[in-house]
Parts: sequence; C-alpha cells; structure tokens
Amino acid sequence: METPGKSNKGFLHNILAILGPGIITAALIFGPSKMTITSKMGADFGFSLIWIIVIAIFFMSVYANMSARIGMATDDTLLTLIRKKYGKSVSVIIGIGIFLVATSFQAGNATGIAVSISEPTNTDPKIWIVLFNLIGISLLFFRSFYIVFEKLMLALIIIMLFAFLTTVILVPPSFQKLGEGFLPRFPDGSLGLIVAFTASCFSIVGAFYQSYLVQTRKKLSQGHTTKETIMGSQVGIILLGIMSAAVLICAANTLHPEHIKVNSASEMGKALEPLLGSSATNLFFIGLFSASFSSLIGNAVLGGSLLGDTFQYGNNLNHKMVKLFISLVMIFGTIIAIVFGKLPLELIVFAQSVTIFLVPFIGITMFMIANDKEIMKEHVNKPITKVFGFLGLSVLIALAISNLLTLIN
Repeated sequence: METPGKSNKGFLHNILAILGPGIITAALIFGPSKMTITSKMGADFGFSLIWIIVIAIFFMSVYANMSARIGMATDDTLLTLIRKKYGKSVSVIIGIGIFLVATSFQAGNATGIAVSISEPTNTDPKIWIVLFNLIGISLLFFRSFYIVFEKLMLALIIIMLFAFLTTVILVPPSFQKLGEGFLPRFPDGSLGLIVAFTASCFSIVGAFYQSYLVQTRKKLSQGHTTKETIMGSQVGIILLGIMSAAVLICAANTLHPEHIKVNSASEMGKALEPLLGSSATNLFFIGLFSASFSSLIGNAVLGGSLLGDTFQYGNNLNHKMVKLFISLVMIFGTIIAIVFGKLPLELIVFAQSVTIFLVPFIGITMFMIANDKEIMKEHVNKPITKVFGFLGLSVLIALAISNLLTLIN
C-alpha cells in the first residue's frame, strides 16, 4: 500500500514529466530581449497591443504542437528525419545555423543576468556574467542533466510568474482598457514592435526543439499518451503568453500614463521605483534575473545539442561532445558580453541575416515532415492543422521579408 507522501511525490513527478518540455520551451524563449520588447509595447502604446500576444502565442502553439507530435511519432530526431528526407546538406545548414544564432544572442542573456544583479547592488556586471556562466557549465556535470535542467526551468518559471503577476497586482489595471487591448489595431509607430514581438514569441527554433525535449522525456517516462504530451506542450506556451502579458500590462498601467519611455527591461525596473516603490523594482529585477538565467541555460542547451545532432551524436544531453558544444555557447556568450559590454551591432546584423533565411526554411521542413503520413502515421497533421500551419508559414515569410527590408534600408 502506497503512503500519502509517496503518492504525492509520484503525482508531482508525473505532472513534471508531462509539463517539462513545454516549460523548458517557455523558459528559453522568455528572455531579456522579450522583456524589453514587451516593456516598450506597454510603455509606448498602453494596452493597445495585447492582441498581438494572442496571435503570436496561437501560431507558436500550432508549431509546438506539431513538433511534439513529431517527437512522439518516431525515435529519430527531427534533424535525422530531415537528413533522411531531404539530404545531409539540409540538416547541416539547419543545425549549424541554429548553433550560430544561439551563440550570437547568448551575450544578451549573460548581460541580462549581470544587469539584474549589478543595478540593485551597484556591483561590477562582469563578475556576474562570469559567475553565472560558470554555474551554467557546472550543471552539465550532473549525471542526469536533463532532470536538473527541467527542474531548474520549472523553478525559474514559477519565480517569473510570481514576480510579474505580483507587480501587476500591486496596481490593478482597468479591465475596460485591458479588454479594448484585445481588439486588433496598429497605433502610429507600433509596426516595428509588432514585428519584433511576433518574431521573438513565434519562435520556430524553440518549436523545433520541442520534439527533442519530448523524445528525451519519452525515454525517461514511459506510458504517457500523446494527449498528455500535447497538453504539456500547450501549457508551456500558454505560460509564455501569460508572462508576456503581465510585463506589458505592468508597463501599460504604470509607465504609459506617465509618458515614461524605456529602451530595456532594466530601465523598466528602475522606472517602476518612483511609482511603486523599491519592492516592486526588486520584484521586477528578480523576474529579469530568472528570465535571463533560464534563457542563458536553455539557449545554450538548444544550440549545443542541435549542433551535436548535426554531427550525429543524437539527442543525448549526457554525451560528452554534446556537453562540450553546450559549454561553447556559454563560453562564447561570456567572451562577447565581457569584451563588448553588449551585443555588437555587427553580430546582431549577422544573427538577423542568418535568422531571416533560416526561420522560414526550418518552418517549411517541419511542416512537410508533420504532413508525411509514412513518418507520422496517426500523428500526422489534421486538415485544420495544415490550414493553421500554412498561415503560420505565411507569417514567418512575411516577418523574414520585413527583416530583410529593414537590413537593406
């Protein structure tokens, strides 16, 4: 007979097993850049851009769902399926491309951690950049790295939810204005932020990696149904939407009426102090730290493990070469953050250039594989998913064209 303690432990373990992949995806996507964009959306345009969160989360959920079903349908990794279906060169382009993009943006995550601690404590940010990258690398030495990774992401998500929702509760928004924000409109000067938020929230790279997380979890926890796995993925994406909305609402409710402009998440934290007091500022910086650290770890794991799979080491996070590649993402991010202080313009342009061509390419290959009945069997895309998936591809291509025009101009 099971004791209540063991029963509760088993229940919590089962819940974590189901929600884990979705939680990790939400944590790695919701980083300091996402906080900056959503802060600016709220500070500059009030509640009027909440509707774009709903749309971006919807398409993200479609592709995360698709990727989770790919992970459930086969034991081959997504890059292996692409290699078999389209050839080695296609899988190599995707794998190396994702590694380069992950490495390019890693400096921003390291800087976000440093700012979240150095601003309130008036200490040297370089100390925190080095320290938390060393902590990140040290996590790789745990025997069951995935379990540690999953629990850490869950803890950071809980901290973020507490920090941002509590900040919103301190000054409740007007429900009328909040409701009006769900009606699509394009205030003057908002298009750039709408494009930036959609591109960062509808993360096709994050969706792509969902299949790897599902397969890793599948090996550790046998017996979960497809329905439970898909539900776990969707919960993670919904949490991503809730955190984005919380930051936007906080900025819209406090900074927008005062006409306070912000250019970074740390500026929003400092701007809150005169309005809500030091406790609100500290809460926001705790949320910024959690967002930055979760993205620092998650981004490195994503880039490193996909590079490992590119060289056919599979999706085993405990493989020595995969751990080396994950470490390289963190090391390069640390060097860039310390040497340059922030992400160099040339590196941003490079990352954007790679992303412009890579993202639609990834989306198309994912969509085609999820439509392949021979591979997917009963997990193949349903007609309605094909429609939404095609609309999602149209959004990705439109974003790519918009980014290309921005770079040219």
